[in-house]
Amino acid sequence: MNPGNPRRKGGKPQSPEWADGLKRLYDSVVDEPLPDSFAKLLDQLDDPSHG
Repeated sequence: MNPGNPRRKGGKPQSPEWADGLKRLYDSVVDEPLPDSFAKLLDQLDDPSHG
C-alpha cells in the first residue's frame, strides 16, 4: 500500500479533499450558460461567407 495514496474499502484510491472542491467548481462552470457574445462569435466562425 502506498502511504501517499490512501485507499478506500473498495480498493479505489481516495481523492484528496481539494479534488472534490475542484470538481464542484469545474461542474459549476460547465453548467453556466454560454454568453450571447460568445454564441454570436461562434455563429460568425461557422458562417461560410466569413471566409
